[in-house]
Amino acid sequence: MSLTFPARDEIARLTARMLLEIKAVDFNAAQPFTYASGLKGPTYVDCRRIISFPRVRATLMDFMAATVMRDAGFEAFDNVAGGETAGIPFGALVAERLGLPMTYVRKKPKGYGRNARIEGVMTEGQRVLLVEDLTTDGGSKLSFVDAIRETGATCAHTAVIFYYGIFPETTQRLADHGVALHHLCTWWDVLAEARAQGSFDDATLTEVEAFLTDPRAWQAANG
Repeated sequence: MSLTFPARDEIARLTARMLLEIKAVDFNAAQPFTYASGLKGPTYVDCRRIISFPRVRATLMDFMAATVMRDAGFEAFDNVAGGETAGIPFGALVAERLGLPMTYVRKKPKGYGRNARIEGVMTEGQRVLLVEDLTTDGGSKLSFVDAIRETGATCAHTAVIFYYGIFPETTQRLADHGVALHHLCTWWDVLAEARAQGSFDDATLTEVEAFLTDPRAWQAANG
């Protein structure tokens, strides 16, 4: 394990730059994207693309391992769990860097055999780090955390590459559940880097900023 610990703002800037470079980010104010909630917005991020870019993948996983150790501690965990499905490869890569066992958490029991939600070996008392690709409002994390805790293990930390950073209730929602959130960058970091690079036209970036400033009002005004 050989890691460096860049400043947080440099990690955020470089993460945003890499997401833009591999076209994991798209902005489109004219034809907004429809999210899983059914609401619309001019921003879209697909962190699954990261696994196909080895240099980006390796750098971001180094950043995540360094961030977790800096924020939570160097000996804070006994197990790393990836959330089905996007979190599984990132969980494996972070576990490798931290020298820890890896498991993964299903969204729901598989319906046969042991009917398990946890795959791999997770034991009572283990301190588990939950790894996923991103978080919006933190909702899916709570289900994964509960499944981990049902084994008798503990889970007080979750780490993601991308955190929307525009819904103020997210971190409090997780904190109320006893979970701290660690992330590499947010939409604000991506917007700043997109402006610096001239990745999108000014009108689109202005509309994106309006959405990020007040997403609920933007959605109400744009159907």
